[in-house]
Parts: sequence; C-alpha cells; structure tokens
Amino acid sequence: MAFLPIPDAFYDNVFQITAKALTDRGITLLLADLDNTLVPYKTPLPSDELIAWRKELEAGGVKLFLLSNSRKPGRPKRFADALGIDFVGHAGKPKRSGFRKAMERTGRTPAQTAIVGDQIFTDILGGKRAGVTALLVRPIRLAGNPGRYIRYWVETPFRQAAKRRGTL
Repeated sequence: MAFLPIPDAFYDNVFQITAKALTDRGITLLLADLDNTLVPYKTPLPSDELIAWRKELEAGGVKLFLLSNSRKPGRPKRFADALGIDFVGHAGKPKRSGFRKAMERTGRTPAQTAIVGDQIFTDILGGKRAGVTALLVRPIRLAGNPGRYIRYWVETPFRQAAKRRGTL
C-alpha cells in the first residue's frame, strides 16, 4: 500500500507544538527526530528550552520519545538520557519497525501517536507508513551539507502542502 508523504500539520519549530493540541486529538505519545528537529546537527545535549518543553508536554499528558536515524554510536542515548526520555536509535526511518518498537515500549497505538521531524522522506513517510499523525517542522539549520539543500528542495511540494494544512 502506497502512502503520500504529506504531513498532517506544519510548525516553524517544535516549541509551537502543545500538549493540548495533541491530547485534543487523542495523541499521548510524540516521537521526535533528533537532528535538525530538536537541535542542530552535532549539538550534544538538549537546551534548557527543550527540557522545559518536554516537561510541559509531560505535564499535559504527552510522552516525548526520541526516534533517531543517527548512525553515531551513543549519540541518541546520551541525548535522550540528558532529556530524560526513552529512545530508539538507528531507527531505520522510513521503515515501520522503529515506530512499532517505540509504540510497543510505551503501550501506545498508532492513533495515540504522532511523529515530529524535519524530513519528508524519513520522518513523515515513516509516520504515514506506521499510521501515526505526521508533523513537519522547518529544519533548524541547512548549512554544512550540500546534500541537505538538494533533499529539502526535492521535498518542496510536500512542505508547501503541509504549510497549507497549518497546525493541529
């Protein structure tokens, strides 16, 4: 079965996503990509603002869970531990297995789960394939890798469709 990788909503950054907007739709698990979604590439630890946002989500009934494709040994674990959340590293997005593993660990169903990420063909497509709500954020930073510019350019039609849908 084919899935169009059109996000369900678009945000400028993760801090615009609220527990109320999620729980109003029955979502109690928010899977989050790491690099360029939560922090810029190579940022080793979460900011105070990110820690405060995680606490706000939790207080509102939403569990934050790191779902990263990072191939750097230990990076997702160190970051998740510092943020106080669980994680699946080397998740293999857009494959469904990482999504399923996260939902199994937390006892959530696809209807109770959303993914937030900055890439259409990993985060959003994987979320659609897993049957979860897919939230797109503007990438934090593109600098440093010419391949990112090309990838984001190819994703432009899907990003525009997401912007037209707005937020949850």
